[in-house]
Amino acid sequence: MRRNAVLFVLISLLSGFGSTTMTLAAGLWVLDLTGSVSLAALTAVCIYAPTLAAPWLGALVDRLPRRPLVIGVDLGLGLLLLTLLAVRSAAAAWLIFAVLLARGASYVLIEAGESAIMPSALPTSMLGDVNGWRSSAQEGTKLIAPVAGAALYAWHGPIAVVLLSASMPLLTAACYAAVRLRHVPVEPRPAPGRSGLREGLRALFSVPAVRNPVLLAAVAIGGSGLKDAAVLAHLVHDLHLPSTHLGLLGTGQGAGSIAGGLMVGRVLARRSAITVAAVGAVVFAAGCVSQALPWFPAMVAGSVVIGIGLPWTLIAAVTAVQTLTPDHLLGRVAATANTIMFGPVAIGIPLGAAAIHIGAVVPLVVTATTSVAAAVIAVRATRKLSPVASNA
Repeated sequence: MRRNAVLFVLISLLSGFGSTTMTLAAGLWVLDLTGSVSLAALTAVCIYAPTLAAPWLGALVDRLPRRPLVIGVDLGLGLLLLTLLAVRSAAAAWLIFAVLLARGASYVLIEAGESAIMPSALPTSMLGDVNGWRSSAQEGTKLIAPVAGAALYAWHGPIAVVLLSASMPLLTAACYAAVRLRHVPVEPRPAPGRSGLREGLRALFSVPAVRNPVLLAAVAIGGSGLKDAAVLAHLVHDLHLPSTHLGLLGTGQGAGSIAGGLMVGRVLARRSAITVAAVGAVVFAAGCVSQALPWFPAMVAGSVVIGIGLPWTLIAAVTAVQTLTPDHLLGRVAATANTIMFGPVAIGIPLGAAAIHIGAVVPLVVTATTSVAAAVIAVRATRKLSPVASNA
């Protein structure tokens, strides 16, 4: 089982590095080709837009053999990325957007497939630990990959980045092939169509011990989008510091996320998912309050605290889905949960940008208050409806 744990962490390192590197290079590439900042910014939309189709893509994971599916998608993604070698002018920039859109859809399938595979590859007692290690690995790549991607792009241009990024899914496919799966009893799989999707949604929302951590994570993650513009405004307008200091805050949050991911598994072994998610949301709220203080070291400390708390909430929700969802529904439930948890960011970012006109501190305080309130409500609701599952 340790072999499988190492393989899943390695998969997170490889996919995180390749994804972050290509995401950065794609924006730079479109900017160089077209001269348009707006078009360059739209590259990120292509990556995240497919998450809206996650419930349907997750249903596909439940109908097909999961490991062959994720291996096939990874191999196809590697070959697809190589088509970007044909881009030579602004007229061909559309291909970058098309490939990024397909890459976003492939990641939804792979993430849902991996979440569904893990309970068959690891004992339940290890899921929290491995999810935490994977989170730390992904955060670690975010500290290195942007610099590496920008340096590689500046050194040898987009072709070098494309070749590097295309090699990553080929390596992760090999890792998936090396994972040893234990025998899992075959359960009946729903027929294609709306009934299968409805069954998956019912499995997510009908179990308080699954639903409440996922909804709490959605509130906290959405709050992280709400506060982003406020952090920058507080830094530049209230503290009169250069915007480049934002990089220090990002590094602090990344360091906190690595530490939080390494710790959360041990806590999940002793406490319920909803308790861990609630603690994470409260810690996240404390970090937001610290970032609202008129002192830059407090903002850095708040970033570290946010980096610890936010992954706890996310990992607790993911672990609850993996451990409490019937195997034959796990793909669509995991994919739907991801949409619910990360979808609010798309709403939080523009709301936060508008809210800074009434003061930079206001969105930070609102985010902190909302997260604490959601944590209290989620814990109470879980204990009331499912006292055994809450195990707080």
